[in-house]
Amino acid sequence: MSEAWPLALGLVLLLEGLLPMIAPASWRAFFTRVAGLRDGQIRFMGLLASLAGLAFILFSDLK
Repeated sequence: MSEAWPLALGLVLLLEGLLPMIAPASWRAFFTRVAGLRDGQIRFMGLLASLAGLAFILFSDLK
């Protein structure tokens, strides 16, 4: 299982880097809008993202 961590981190970094590379203006506009949200709204988005990630992990068939 320990060999999966570098792969998972690499995949996250790859996916996180795609939008700023492909559409930097849209990426900047998105984060400008997010910066204007209240803390509770940002926390809720983080909760949803965490739950989605957990669901992917739990329902994946990695062995």
